[in-house]
Amino acid sequence: MSTVSIWTYRDTLGTVGDFVGYDVEATDGGIGKIDEASKETSRQYLVVDTGFWIFGKKRLIPAGVVQRVDPDDHKVYVSMTKDQIKQAPDYDAKSFGKADRDYDTHAGYYSDYY
Repeated sequence: MSTVSIWTYRDTLGTVGDFVGYDVEATDGGIGKIDEASKETSRQYLVVDTGFWIFGKKRLIPAGVVQRVDPDDHKVYVSMTKDQIKQAPDYDAKSFGKADRDYDTHAGYYSDYY
């Protein structure tokens, strides 16, 4: 994957809807719910509230890892394991996107995906 596509929803998803509140299914099971979904042109991402898994931490995952969406069951399937999501950088709504350094920190974690 290129650095652009990891932060962009896959073309195969069709029209991207509002995923807030959907359950997140990692490759090895459920990990939490979507708290926020960005549709910005170059920085599309989901914020996953992991709830009880790691004491309510919010993790940012790039839109490019979304494999499919099941609107009937309100689930988003991603190509990451639960551990990969748990180890992802914390999401801080106050600072993310305001400084290139924050974006680079998140992009660096996902460099194995592209």
